[in-house]
Amino acid sequence: MQTIIGVRFKKAGKIYYFAPGNLEIKLGDMVIVETARGMECGETVIGPREEPEDKIIPPLKVVHRIANESDIRRIAENKEKEKEAFGICEEKIAAHGLPMKLVEVEYTFDMNKIIFYFTADGRIDFRELVKDLAAVFRTRIELRQIGVRDEAKFMGGIGCCGRPLCCATFLGDFEPVSIRMAKDQNLSLNPTKISGICGRLMCCLKYENDCYCGGDCPHQQKKVLPPSQGARVVSVEGEGKVISLNQQRRSATILLDSGRTIVASWEDVIEKDEEETSMASSLMAAYEEQEKDGGDIIAEDFAEDEHNSQPRERRECRPKENKEGRRDGHRQNHGHNRSRDTRENGHRRNPRDNRNKNNKRDKRSRENKERH
Repeated sequence: MQTIIGVRFKKAGKIYYFAPGNLEIKLGDMVIVETARGMECGETVIGPREEPEDKIIPPLKVVHRIANESDIRRIAENKEKEKEAFGICEEKIAAHGLPMKLVEVEYTFDMNKIIFYFTADGRIDFRELVKDLAAVFRTRIELRQIGVRDEAKFMGGIGCCGRPLCCATFLGDFEPVSIRMAKDQNLSLNPTKISGICGRLMCCLKYENDCYCGGDCPHQQKKVLPPSQGARVVSVEGEGKVISLNQQRRSATILLDSGRTIVASWEDVIEKDEEETSMASSLMAAYEEQEKDGGDIIAEDFAEDEHNSQPRERRECRPKENKEGRRDGHRQNHGHNRSRDTRENGHRRNPRDNRNKNNKRDKRSRENKERH
């Protein structure tokens, strides 16, 4: 067993473990510790407690000292310098014409490095920008590109529930969230209703997902089947059509209705039921072919009414006849149409009529023979 404490360097950042050593550290104390970036000042969020050796990742560094008044004063000065560095960096970005957005500037505790966090759509060549910033601040410069979720975590805000963002309040790490979680919870698959202000799926979809799993084990993972080639699917970016699949990476390339092409994992897409749509499109294609050929087609309407689940009755769809083929078609198909009309109207020939006609013919033939 070993005694450890948990230290957090940001308001909703990740918790790192250190050994208190011979110091008496209490919950909420500010401590100075050594990290990979140098000397840092953080807040103790987990008090001293005993943990087994197998749960600790060595080497476990020891706390340097408890922060005093001069250390707290230096942290306040660094916050003021960060605001000045933010404005200078924005001016340099505009001067170089780089397509990037500056999010936050962070000074290390010992002021040996300045970290600039930014967002961009793609890769940015900022080598000249780093040279200009190093000439101004005379220290080590680091530019780090972050995603939209990290940007929301830095900026903060109010979610659709009316409360502060979870990522900026208490979430230390971002857990994976998929659109299948929204489907299992019977939520709307509209991306605008299940996305946060960052444009990604809301982190709160993960909170109650285990309650909807079903089965004996609440944490049992369901087997996700890949969408079929050419099927209509719903993704976070919107609806589209699957144009290719990658079995190794378990991803699908989707052509959205807006014209953009995205690559999403199988867990993030849901195949849309297109049975009625495909049936309607096939019927329309059949109508067009029959109109070109000049024939008739009888189709069955599979649409169901709101109050009646039975399919509607058959209906006959006849194409329009042209002026030239109207007479010939009427003469050629006159008998066929008349017999079909009689069958549809329920009138059929009686077999007794045929017997009476045959008897009359035989009687006439006998009378003619007797005369001769």
